[in-house]
Amino acid sequence: MIFIEKVGNTNPYLNIALDEYCIRNFNHGQDYLLFYINEPSIIIGRNQNTLEEINDAYVKENDIKIVRRISGGGAVYHDLNNLNFSFQTDYDQKSLNNFRKFTRPVINVLNNLGVPAELKGRNDIVVNDKKISGNAQYSNGKRMLSHGTLLLETDMEEIVNALNVKMSKIESKGHKSVRSRVGNINDFLDEPLDIKVFRDKLLEGLFEDRQEFEIYHLTEEEWKGVHQLKDEKFATWEWNYGKSPKFNIQRTKRFPAGEIDLRIDVEEGHIKHFKIYGDFFGSEPVEKLENHLIGSRYDYDELANLLEPVEIKNYFGDVPKNDFLNLVYGEDEVPAENGQG
Repeated sequence: MIFIEKVGNTNPYLNIALDEYCIRNFNHGQDYLLFYINEPSIIIGRNQNTLEEINDAYVKENDIKIVRRISGGGAVYHDLNNLNFSFQTDYDQKSLNNFRKFTRPVINVLNNLGVPAELKGRNDIVVNDKKISGNAQYSNGKRMLSHGTLLLETDMEEIVNALNVKMSKIESKGHKSVRSRVGNINDFLDEPLDIKVFRDKLLEGLFEDRQEFEIYHLTEEEWKGVHQLKDEKFATWEWNYGKSPKFNIQRTKRFPAGEIDLRIDVEEGHIKHFKIYGDFFGSEPVEKLENHLIGSRYDYDELANLLEPVEIKNYFGDVPKNDFLNLVYGEDEVPAENGQG
């Protein structure tokens, strides 16, 4: 495994761009590891509706950066006391959505530090039922990454203030508040660590069982490519917020694989716009599925025929096709008139 060293940079636009640059350009057949620390920011999942995930007024007032990542999953808060890791490997179908494989080495290091961490639920590392790490994945069909947060001493008040967490997510986890279900790693250590010491201990632990590993520094030309990707994509309003048309149908359901939130604009009985939001994980971009349905009649049988050849699990994970169809158009669904509803 090669560790990509990038000391000192805390710009979230640049760090998220680096993740994608590496998966696009670095060697197949080789595993890479990145660490990064971001200044206060909210990192939005690929398929989420940004304005519904954040406290917009608070975010603007406190200059909290908003960056959409390329992986699925939910929104997370980063600050200078949160360490982020990213494993990059060749694509393997058995590894996609296999969070246990990629979190196990991190959990082992935490356990060795005396933190009784474990993987719980779909993609969270928890200690005594408090979430200390959220994880997400992305694949371009050739390469894949699995990355996550590690809350060392993050300001919990800022998480509460900056994130507009949906009630459906809170209720599904059986807790009353964000604060009650999130914790810091330092809370479970005999002696608290600062972020630099923690970073070094994690790196040492991850490479402990590997006789050979390399440290790689990006070339000046590679950094130019990362900066270009940042400027053209990750620092733009279009990528991080995007324009959303008005919709007259909204249907949301939380599945074991994640929440799916549909926005459908129907005019004269046909689907004019179709947008899928959520914190699910899939190997195919949902834009492909959206485009497949746009232009069709908003009719149960026609939608069923269109979805017949589609591998729904490629977009959302383990979601039955009929359940998705019923979410798109339940038998009791009546489109709202005149754009209201």
